[in-house]
Amino acid sequence: MVNLCWFLSWMSYLSVLGFDLKTADLFLTLCCCILSEIPMNWFINGGFMEKRAGFLGYREKIWLKLWEKIPASGSKLHHYYQFNWPKMFHRKWWKNLLIAWVIGWVVASSWLFCYMSSLATERRKETLAGMCDERARMLQDQFNVSMNHVQALSILISTFHHGKNPSSIDQATFARFTERTAFERPLTSGVAYAVRVLHSEREQFEKQQGWTIKRMDTMEQTQVQEDDYAPETQDPSPVQEEYAPVIFAQETISHVISIDMLSGKEDRDNVLRARTSGKGVLTAPFRLLKSNRLGVILTFAVYKSELSSNATPNERIQATDGYLGGVFDVESLVEKLLHQLASKQSIIVNVYDTTNLSQSISMYGPDEGGDDTMYHISTLNFGDPIRKHEMHCRFKQKPPWPWLAITTSIGVLVIALLLGHIFHATINRIAKVEDDFHKMMELQQRAVAADVAKSQFLATVSHEIRTPMNGVLGMLQMLMDTDLDITQQDYVRTAQASGKALVSLINEVLDQAKIESGKLELEAVRFDLRAILDDVLSLFSGKSQDKGIELAVYISDRVPEILIGDPGRFRQIITNLMGNSIKFTEKGHIFVTVHLVEEVINSIEVETDLSSKNTLSGLPVADRRCSWETFDKFSQEGLMCPQTLLPNSSELINLIVSVEDTGVGIPFEAQSRVFTPFMQVGPSISRIHGGTGIGLSISKCLVGMMNGEIGFVSEPQIGSTFTFTAVFTNGHSNSDEYKNQQNSRSKSLSSEFHGMTALVVDPRPVRAKVTRYNLQRIGIQVEITSDLNEDFASTASGTDVINMVLVEKEVWDTDMGFLNHFVHKLRKIDQVVPPKLFLLANSISSTKTSSAESGGFTPTIISKPLRASMLAASLQRAMGVGNKVNCHDRGLPILSLCNLLDGKRILVVDDNNVNLRVAAGALKKYGADVECAASGKKAIEMLRPPHPFDACFMDIQMPEMDGFEATRRIREMEHEINSRVRHGEVSAEANGNILNWHIPILAMTADVIQATHEECSKCGMDGYVSKPFEGEQLYREVTRFFKSTVSPNE
Repeated sequence: MVNLCWFLSWMSYLSVLGFDLKTADLFLTLCCCILSEIPMNWFINGGFMEKRAGFLGYREKIWLKLWEKIPASGSKLHHYYQFNWPKMFHRKWWKNLLIAWVIGWVVASSWLFCYMSSLATERRKETLAGMCDERARMLQDQFNVSMNHVQALSILISTFHHGKNPSSIDQATFARFTERTAFERPLTSGVAYAVRVLHSEREQFEKQQGWTIKRMDTMEQTQVQEDDYAPETQDPSPVQEEYAPVIFAQETISHVISIDMLSGKEDRDNVLRARTSGKGVLTAPFRLLKSNRLGVILTFAVYKSELSSNATPNERIQATDGYLGGVFDVESLVEKLLHQLASKQSIIVNVYDTTNLSQSISMYGPDEGGDDTMYHISTLNFGDPIRKHEMHCRFKQKPPWPWLAITTSIGVLVIALLLGHIFHATINRIAKVEDDFHKMMELQQRAVAADVAKSQFLATVSHEIRTPMNGVLGMLQMLMDTDLDITQQDYVRTAQASGKALVSLINEVLDQAKIESGKLELEAVRFDLRAILDDVLSLFSGKSQDKGIELAVYISDRVPEILIGDPGRFRQIITNLMGNSIKFTEKGHIFVTVHLVEEVINSIEVETDLSSKNTLSGLPVADRRCSWETFDKFSQEGLMCPQTLLPNSSELINLIVSVEDTGVGIPFEAQSRVFTPFMQVGPSISRIHGGTGIGLSISKCLVGMMNGEIGFVSEPQIGSTFTFTAVFTNGHSNSDEYKNQQNSRSKSLSSEFHGMTALVVDPRPVRAKVTRYNLQRIGIQVEITSDLNEDFASTASGTDVINMVLVEKEVWDTDMGFLNHFVHKLRKIDQVVPPKLFLLANSISSTKTSSAESGGFTPTIISKPLRASMLAASLQRAMGVGNKVNCHDRGLPILSLCNLLDGKRILVVDDNNVNLRVAAGALKKYGADVECAASGKKAIEMLRPPHPFDACFMDIQMPEMDGFEATRRIREMEHEINSRVRHGEVSAEANGNILNWHIPILAMTADVIQATHEECSKCGMDGYVSKPFEGEQLYREVTRFFKSTVSPNE
């Protein structure tokens, strides 16, 4: 009732927006919903005020009393509030409440405006900080790169100038080298090297260089313009203890050659500090010569190569050979950086030298303009710990008006005022809600639209996921058509089965949707239960071997070979249950058993075999009988009414399947929600093991559709056992063709082992029974013994010929001291061919065979889990009884299909390259000449009459133009050509002597939801085939267009 009231309220609100109802109509439904939760008498009489103090302490009692007072009928509730509400509700109280409502929302909207404005300001600050820090980081990184190259250049000078006699570097070489490597120093405008010259060496040095050492301080005092500088006009450097004249310089700053770097005021301090510290030293910003732009000089001292890394300052001074300086044009540097970020540049950047905080030096950027109310400072580190630099950033534009905050706050206030107005208007006038029929129609339309959207979404997603899987399955099918031995065939079949299982898992979401809508239906086809379980074992064999756990299946002999039902859904249930067991089991075993229901009820043996003392791995398990104790078939009523077990015992087969594991178990508090969709046992389960949480819920629905039941028993740290029943039809009748196919497969495996006898050595009866079950499936008689001593007694005293001995790994590892003796006796058995020795193991790497190999008799290892096909392949290889591939005929008309397609030219259209290869390969296998097109537009061009193609296979979902649209245009084009030929506008010879063009077009699709025969024929297609191609369906479609060329004799 409450849910209905809320629904009507929302529908009425939508009607108000559409101007279909009066405001009073909405108030009726809102009041009904609110007052259905709080009885009116209790609220008006002051009960709320009286019990407010004790509300928290007596919450359960109060809510219980409230729920007891809720009217049972919606119509009575409407009638009550319609006639009694206005009398009980004081207008003055309502007016005060309305005023409080308005004031409260005005305050709330003001707070919301301030809050959103502050958020916008914070985001603006964060944006500015990010942009400023990004520019500072890039500037610093580029400066460091150039600084590293300058330092590397100092090492080069030390090696090739001072380390060579005579020097390998002169001014021309240095200028040419620095010019060619200038790209490695993108931020430097020039590099120069000044050599250290003592006063005693000055005269000889000047004669050697041919110029006089000039002083620098005169240049600092006189502002030098770009074209007025002349080095010969400078004064000689004054007499001092040592000099640092520039001898090498890059071409861009060659005017500094012969200038003494120690004669300048600040340069002298920087040079001396650089040679003492051994690190790069920066100067204060100054106007560069010639360019008259602000810049800095980075100075490195060049030492003798033998200077140690931990030298003292005095040692560094004595070892100094010269000084290498790099000139950095800061203004150009920052301009280049901002030019690189021109697309993002919405801020103003200033760079300052803040070594002296009281007199900061502006190195770049304007001091005026932009948004002065907000700025950000980023620290710059150019490698000199003494010099401090900062980058100041501010936005160019003033902050915009916070329109989002304004509109949101105003909108909230308007909505609040509207609500107040609605309540105020409806308090004086209550009317009934508009007729429910219109609202239900609106709901129905929404539900239909949502269902259509959901179906379209599922169709698109399933198609996109299936497309690559179809490529995988198609390639595997092409691999199956090659020459493979029986082992390779088994591998490929397993891969195919795994791929198909993956597709079925992808279908779980579709299945869930179908289950919710009640559209899921089961098939009724013949299938081999044992083959399905073998495939499932193959699917999980790799994981079980990696974990070292035992994985086995046992099917009772009373279960028929052939059943009629839905094999895909049965396989889906088994896969879900075994997948969960593999996921949560780290040691022990996973054991799947299949019996008849009456067999479990009437046989005590089946129950006692499942005790914890006699299990597959020896570990205790949960009692599986507890998993079916709630089944109707096992209740007293079910046992007293045999017809509930098998309504028609001659035709129906009632199976009970158990999946037992020794995993971590399910916590008791989580067992109640195991079958709930999208629910995990705990929050850590999905993180550790993954999964969607819908496998068990789907399995429960499928079991119910199979007229069965499902249950489980689980003990934490012991394990879980899931059991379900399912009703199938016995396939022994009306299935001769299918039985012949199955018998031919079983004979191909059992004929080579007919009459052979195997001895199984295994101390565990359950595990030995599983081994006997698999050996008997391939026609081998089995004898079982529990240890090697009994084995000797049985083989020595028995008269039967033992062809093979299968020893369990547990026995093998336990009786290591007895192995050599056992092997020796085994070779002396009086038989024409000595018995072959096999070792059954979960993992080959963990098996110890050294002792047996020392006797010259190496056992053949058979890996578990045991399946008929792999067991037969292993025995064939070891015993040499035939290793040929028995490719059974599946009844497909391959020869007829080859005759139909031989020599036919077929166009395949698909936007997926893998699907093109798969489709082309499948058609070429039958002799067709195949050409490919990657789009619908290309197909239209290739199929423009006249063309040489006999048929076209068209994908449905393609970009730009799908298969439906391409087919429509092809049919329109063919109709136009045929019409022109009939009217004599063009000659038949010009169109290949064909009077009526109509190329057969078959749709190719992996979409099982959208692609139907009606949709294909509606757009002009002649049929459709699934991807990858199935031989029977392909033959059925092709025979409608092509005639077979097979001769009568064939």
